Amino acid sequence: MASPRPWRWRPATPSPCASRGWGPCPSASTDSREKKMPFAQIYMIEGRTEEQKRAVIEKVTQALHEAVGAPKENVRVWIHDVPKENWGIAGVSAKDLGR
Repeated sequence: MASPRPWRWRPATPSPCASRGWGPCPSASTDSREKKMPFAQIYMIEGRTEEQKRAVIEKVTQALHEAVGAPKENVRVWIHDVPKENWGIAGVSAKDLGR
């Protein structure tokens, strides 16, 4: 007697977006601009001014726009302000190094 199969064939299911009634998923789009939504995460030791952070966001957005052709409106930038005591350099915290 043959043992039962450990898996069962199932018919293909619609995409997650279509199954929720949202229409086609963005990744299924034929417009290549819609597929490009870069997300940059920047980790920096705390202490930068709001003006400096604005400049980082602006320049990272421009760089991704130029490098991959993503519309600027699609670029996301997230700055992580890391406390000095949580940033280690060569086994010593940035705070202990006086940074």
